[in-house]
Parts: sequence; structure tokens; C-alpha cells
Amino acid sequence: MSVQVDAVTGPDGRPRCPWGVSTPDYVEYHDTEWGVELHGETALFERVSLEAFQSGLSWLTILRKREGFRRAFAGFEPDRVASFTADDVERLLSDQSIIRNRAKIEATVRNARAVADLESGLDDLLWSFAPDPAGRAAPERADDVPATTPESRAMARELKRCGFAFVGPTTCYALMQATGMVDDHLVGCWRS
Repeated sequence: MSVQVDAVTGPDGRPRCPWGVSTPDYVEYHDTEWGVELHGETALFERVSLEAFQSGLSWLTILRKREGFRRAFAGFEPDRVASFTADDVERLLSDQSIIRNRAKIEATVRNARAVADLESGLDDLLWSFAPDPAGRAAPERADDVPATTPESRAMARELKRCGFAFVGPTTCYALMQATGMVDDHLVGCWRS
């Protein structure tokens, strides 16, 4: 069964994407971050990491633990995270301020090491998959927003080829939405 949902009026009277009105955390994230163009190795590494941790969980869970993640993962500075050892992984597994999933923690360390090995840098690599915005119409309803695209599938393949983990096509598309590579604010949303 599909869900045809238009923009929804938020608590302040502004129309937003339906997911962006359910909690104050989502309102803030929707209004200030989601879909805003983001560049920089540390900022993008944080987003790659958080999207990987979100896999199978609610984004709200990640948002509420974001500061804990930043402390635990050295501000998501890839060079610092790349130097994490097995002892660091064990330390993180007991850190209640983050999601304590061994595979995701190890993937974050692995991904930091992969960032160090990139020839063109993380920013250039990720943004090379951004589709031409001129060719995309804003989605009218929630059902119009895809879970994956040819670009997100290509990004996932390339990241995996470069040694990244927890970067499937759906995670890559969520990353593209979060970092402004695509704008999936619905028609009628004040941000569209």
C-alpha cells in the first residue's frame, strides 16, 4: 500500500515534508540541514558515518546521539579515526552515548582509512555522483521520493571499490539527500 502524503503544516504554521514535523529534533534538522549543500572532508565523513550507523534504525536515534558520536569518533576527523586500534573499538563498544554495534564501529574505522587512500578526496568523490539539478523536478508527494537512484547505486559501487563498508545504494541516497546533492523537499514545503 502506498502512502500519498503532501507537505504537512508544522507547529509554527510552516508547511514541511511529512517526516520533518513529528518531533522538534526533526523540525530543526529538516529546516537547517537536510538538503543543504555540504562540503568538506570531515563534514562529509561524519555524514557517511552517521548514515551507516542509521542503517536499520530511526534517523531520530542518530540525531539524538550525534554529539556522543562526535566525541567518540574524534570529531569525525578521518585521520584521527583511521588511527583507532582494536582497543579503541572495545572502548567504543562500551560507550552508551553511541550505537554500540561492532560491525558499524569497525566500518567507521575502515572507512576513515579508505578516505586516507582516496586520490581525489572524499568531497570530490561523493559530489561526482550528484545528478544535474536542472533535470529533476521537486517531488510532489512522499511516494515520489525514491529509495535509490542510478547515481546512488553508482556511488555505492565506487565507495565499496575504494574499501568502504556499510555504503549500500539506499544509504548513499540518504547521504545524497542529507548533503544537498539532491533536493527532495516536497512541492509545498517551505524549503523547496
